[in-house]
Amino acid sequence: MNETTTTVPAELRDWSTDWPAYAPEDVTPPELRPQALALGVPDWAEAAPTPADVHDWARRRKAALVPYELDARGWPLHPQGRTGRTGRNLGKWGENQAADPIVVAGTGRNRQVLLITRSDILVEAIPGGMVDPGETAPMALVRELREETGVDLSDHQPIILGRDVVDDWRASDHAWVASTSALYLLPATVSAAGADDALEATWWPFGSLDQLDATVSAAGRTLYAAHRPLLQRALDHLAR
Repeated sequence: MNETTTTVPAELRDWSTDWPAYAPEDVTPPELRPQALALGVPDWAEAAPTPADVHDWARRRKAALVPYELDARGWPLHPQGRTGRTGRNLGKWGENQAADPIVVAGTGRNRQVLLITRSDILVEAIPGGMVDPGETAPMALVRELREETGVDLSDHQPIILGRDVVDDWRASDHAWVASTSALYLLPATVSAAGADDALEATWWPFGSLDQLDATVSAAGRTLYAAHRPLLQRALDHLAR
């Protein structure tokens, strides 16, 4: 996991605040640098070496889950401000749309949530992933859940909880993740097994976020920090 070398104080995070000395770390991996892209583009990434090589910003901004601006060069700016990172460690410049299905089974003290162990950063997280070209968020919710856990909820109608920027570890000033999070409610747990990008798929007690965190920690694992707000939103909805 990349570490930020430039700390961004809260008072300097906003793009409208002048910061001449700002020197973000370039987090672009070798396979997405211009020389490598000229030789071949990974199947999960676009070919543009820089945002200047993207020519459909008007369309992308119109389709964005979370509005964002372009700077004087025409480069997209992270909607939440400076990140301390530059470059691209995601498939696309600007917004990368994801889908996060939160599957909850049971009620009351018997309530459980389905999480996966991510293979890239080895944390417990909501099963989910990027929306493929030509795919809608509802389609991606079903596909990602099926691919990563073997659970098929194509015949279930989810509750859309929100469309938000996610604090993804790969995000930078010019490329970030915005996710559609959705809640699926089941009367009881169903069989699930980790596959694709998931090493494991596990049902965890879900009475509160503190309970979930404590149970995951007691098992020697870590809850993915970027998904905590999404899980809390699901709990808030269930508490209504």
